[in-house]
Amino acid sequence: MLPSGSMWRSWVIVGMLVLGCAVMAWRVGGPQRVGQALASGAGLFVGVLPNLLLGFALAGFLHVLLPAELISRWMGEGSGARGVWVGTVAGMLTPGGPFTHFPILASFLSKGAAVGPVCAYIAAWALIGLNRFFVWELPILGPNVALVRFAASMGLPPLVGWLGGWLYRTLHLT
Repeated sequence: MLPSGSMWRSWVIVGMLVLGCAVMAWRVGGPQRVGQALASGAGLFVGVLPNLLLGFALAGFLHVLLPAELISRWMGEGSGARGVWVGTVAGMLTPGGPFTHFPILASFLSKGAAVGPVCAYIAAWALIGLNRFFVWELPILGPNVALVRFAASMGLPPLVGWLGGWLYRTLHLT
């Protein structure tokens, strides 16, 4: 499957950034510096590769196992506020990093999920993820700061979902 137009643009932009950085590294330290940069990038890639493989495998299984009708009913264009809330709750409850979430969300979009619920999911995962709240924020920041930050963020994912869906429709990006 060939990538969409936006994916090609992204590749061109990132490719130009890589080329620019390579030129700067060459000027600063010659081929050794370029080699160091490539080795560092390869090390990072090898480190995240298991997460990538698991995230894409999970997305593939969900794509095969979850019927499009189910995704469309709960998170599709006609789901309205319920879809935004489903996206918010799912994002809040689902642990894991971007290697897990974005392949799953791409699969959901291909099966009929609307942009609003997907935006709500991403915002909830980033702002009010319960796993991060209980594992990191409460023990490190303490209950006062963690609870205030959590409460202040609670209303944002549904707002982001509604606004994201509205902008997508208004700008005719469908």
